[in-house]
Amino acid sequence: MESKTIDILLATYNGEKYLKPQLDSILAQTYSNFRLIISDDLSSDNTRKILEEYSKKDNRIVLYFQEKNLGVIKNFEFLLKKVEAEYYMFSDQDDIWKESKIEKSIKKIEETKSDLVYSDLEVVDEDLRVIYKSYWKLKGIYKKIKKYNNFESLYLNNFVTGCTILSKKELIDIFLPLPNTSKYVLHDYWIPLIISQKGKISYIEEPLIKYRQHKNNKIGSKKRSDELNNLVEIRNLFIDVKKQHFKVFIENENKFIDENIKKLNKEALKYYEMLETKNIINFKNWALFFKLYKYEEFNYKMQNFLILNIPILAKLLFKLKKIF
Repeated sequence: MESKTIDILLATYNGEKYLKPQLDSILAQTYSNFRLIISDDLSSDNTRKILEEYSKKDNRIVLYFQEKNLGVIKNFEFLLKKVEAEYYMFSDQDDIWKESKIEKSIKKIEETKSDLVYSDLEVVDEDLRVIYKSYWKLKGIYKKIKKYNNFESLYLNNFVTGCTILSKKELIDIFLPLPNTSKYVLHDYWIPLIISQKGKISYIEEPLIKYRQHKNNKIGSKKRSDELNNLVEIRNLFIDVKKQHFKVFIENENKFIDENIKKLNKEALKYYEMLETKNIINFKNWALFFKLYKYEEFNYKMQNFLILNIPILAKLLFKLKKIF
């Protein structure tokens, strides 16, 4: 099985604090036939020095140093264009890979004849103490993944974490260029969504990464709504996320195969824009809401229904601590 080379894509930026343990965990994988392709996005700390030090010790490491800051999305896009192997994986700079991550991922994608595989994660603190054994259960997406795991269930909300992905080089062109106009539609959402339209995605229920949480995380296990204190702020966030979500879909509609989905993207954007003007109650397009949220868990669906369509009742329940 090790006859297949894997390209691991690591985008770094000011990652000196946690970078060495992550590099060590990748280089110590039970599956050793890989290239670790690293693009540093103009770091101002000792990241570059660490990378140069490691590259001298292991010829599997390929380094690129950007001359101007690209940002995380375009840095990963740069790396995707460097893929030569049949398969590629993404890596963050601050996690720890469990030693059989590559081996189990490649076994899964080949046994299931899938186009993309991803796994659960173990959530740890900055000192690698376990906070939650399952990221999926923490985020409330475990049942959804087990039940659906398809394009339709990905459409409204992402459940694939980028640093767990293994996918095929031959599919890269179908999702490039990566959208870069919204912080709510990142590469780890866009890639499985576009691939899953016609391709097969599979999951590994076992956590294969120690997903480190610390104050400098760009993306982590904490929900954005956890930091908000009142329901008006939460509702505005929900609406803004979905507006940006569907704006990105419309801007990149050539990546969607189904004409019905292209139409739904536009209808959904109008729906969320309309909700901005309905601060007490909304009676319009409830059917569209339930179409969009069809694959969400019941509690999440009803919570969102109240917040978005009957905010006057949601505010009362929020004060009584009956939701959230």
